[in-house]
Amino acid sequence: MAPPQKCSSGATAAEFTEEQEALVMKSWSVMKKNAAELGLKFFLRVFEIAPSASRMFSFLRDSQVPLEKNPKLKTHAMSVFVMTCESAAQLRKAGKVTVRETTLKKLGATHLKYGVVNEHFEVVRFALLDTIKEAVPDMWCPEMKNAWAEAYNQLVAAIQEEMKPLPSA
Repeated sequence: MAPPQKCSSGATAAEFTEEQEALVMKSWSVMKKNAAELGLKFFLRVFEIAPSASRMFSFLRDSQVPLEKNPKLKTHAMSVFVMTCESAAQLRKAGKVTVRETTLKKLGATHLKYGVVNEHFEVVRFALLDTIKEAVPDMWCPEMKNAWAEAYNQLVAAIQEEMKPLPSA
């Protein structure tokens, strides 16, 4: 089976099949109850792969608290993990990435402001897939990996669409 293709910025949920939706929904229903723990594992995996990424988060820069105990990281990690998974779970039904438009605009502006580039999204994709694989090992298969990768790619494409400087007032 070929590796999942990156979505172009004009990707639609039509590329997200019914089978992919079922795999995402099944795994998310199992992971949801552990979202806080999994969100933290997800971010710790990102920082393990790319230690310098922690400098992109203002609440981590001057913190002496270990990453795994940092309350702001725990909150942020859970919210990102839940938003990513909920977006994936709603993708086919909604026909597009479902994050409130204001949230999507804010995500785009924030990612632009902090200098997020494609390589960062690649690291996050790897960490996300790794976290899900570890969370649902009995369900994990190439098809599930492809389903989550496709959903993530579409979320990234939607964020990247909004990664443009805000107009000056």
